[in-house]
Amino acid sequence: MKLSIYLVVWLAAVFLLPVFCLSQVRGSNDIKIGMAVEFTNHAAAAYIARDKGWFKEAGLNISSYETYVTGMALAAAIARGDIQAAYICLVPAINAYANAGVRIKVVAGTHNYGYGLAVNPSRVKSPVDLERPEVRVGCIQLGGAADAILHKTMEKYGLDKNKILSKVQRMNPTKQLMAIKAGRLDAAFLPEHWATMTGDYGFSMLVTAGDVWPGMEGSVLVVKEDFISNHPEVVRKLVEITQKTTLWIHENRMEAADILARQLSLSSESLKHGDFSQSVQITPSILRESMSRLDYDTDITEKGVQEVIDYVYGLGNIRQRFAAKEILDLRFLSQ
Repeated sequence: MKLSIYLVVWLAAVFLLPVFCLSQVRGSNDIKIGMAVEFTNHAAAAYIARDKGWFKEAGLNISSYETYVTGMALAAAIARGDIQAAYICLVPAINAYANAGVRIKVVAGTHNYGYGLAVNPSRVKSPVDLERPEVRVGCIQLGGAADAILHKTMEKYGLDKNKILSKVQRMNPTKQLMAIKAGRLDAAFLPEHWATMTGDYGFSMLVTAGDVWPGMEGSVLVVKEDFISNHPEVVRKLVEITQKTTLWIHENRMEAADILARQLSLSSESLKHGDFSQSVQITPSILRESMSRLDYDTDITEKGVQEVIDYVYGLGNIRQRFAAKEILDLRFLSQ
């Protein structure tokens, strides 16, 4: 009798286990993931993983892949039910969580820094020149990370906020670039890669995020809370791919810039909420220079996130301060 029982168990293991494993793989492939990314090299991990087919290789079904010109526009899109994951700047992610009640979790970082002040060097030679009435200043909309860098710059250099904020022209990065090209701006607070692209029009970098905010947490990978609860194995794969790609970027900078140039050019055709001009060329050389101003790293700390939360609360961007641990779920990060 014992022999018969062992035989039955053995046969079940031989014939049923492969079927079970196959069903698990099929189940993973059947889970649709709506993904959104920013139209910047901040989301390098997403663009490169997509280009190399690493999402598909891991058995992930990316059912949609939407590109947004600003983190604020992307943050609004996350509230939709068909977006489960996003590569987004931390500041607008915090805004979406605190102000719109979008139940997301930060599951990994993607980079530190990645913002700066680009200027016409013949008109702006130091940050104090921003106070001059004739100096025209551009910045993205209120609530974005580049806006936080604007405030950090004014604080670090003791500038008069009333003189500067009253004349700031609020535009998304594509419109700022066009205004610079037309000679209508003298200074612009921008995210990368846009800040570096201003060099084509004679601008130079005057202040970087690292100058005014050491250790600044830049962008993150966020996932909807209910998606994490229902499909933790899928989230783990997303994080693993992000870590794998981030390591690859460090070891293959030249190829990474080539891939990003190609992917960003392709994504511009379906860009959401942005007036991207095809006459603006995103070249590998621009991206190589721009990527040197970011620290690509998936590690993220509760202390660093709390610092951002406290700062944007102080600016009035969010209605209520909250503990960073509320928005963090870092169990999927491998050390």
